[in-house]
Amino acid sequence: MKRHIVVGVTGASGSIYGYRLLEQLRSVKDLETHLILSRAAERTGFLELGKVAADWKALAGHSYPIEDIGCRLASGSFVTSAMVVAPCSIHTMSAIASGISSNLIVRAADVTLKERRRLILMVRETPLHLGHLRSMVALTEMGAVVAPPIPGFYYKPATVLELVDHSVHRVLDLLGLPSSNARRWDDLPGVESE
Repeated sequence: MKRHIVVGVTGASGSIYGYRLLEQLRSVKDLETHLILSRAAERTGFLELGKVAADWKALAGHSYPIEDIGCRLASGSFVTSAMVVAPCSIHTMSAIASGISSNLIVRAADVTLKERRRLILMVRETPLHLGHLRSMVALTEMGAVVAPPIPGFYYKPATVLELVDHSVHRVLDLLGLPSSNARRWDDLPGVESE
């Protein structure tokens, strides 16, 4: 039986997180990805990566217009395993926290929460004011995982892609789909396992 993962991409800076996540999910057996790409994400993806909407859609099993709040992702009867918003803008995070289902990303996230499924938000913003933090607390209380893309440096990354992949691999771990390419603490020279 195939697992279904929803990937929402917003217009926050950090398009590469969503793109790399889709690339890595493609290699997972018996998994279908369902992409929701916002209009702002299309613009940011082009500015940051030179990618157009067709490039994103080619990585996903299925894609949906952001306005299509009548599609299967808007219903709890369509069983998904999880949803990731990568990157997640503060606007989208706040709308999810408030239950304002004004587009398909927010509606699919709301469905994910109400069905008690895993929702992971790669929130891309700094610094954070109190309203942002309160929204994060509310989301955590609802069952979401707030996972800002903050790389570790203990493995001595040499490229931007290694920094990006560190955060993407952490999300894959949260999805229960660990990558064989992930750099782990125990793999470091000089680190002893017990």
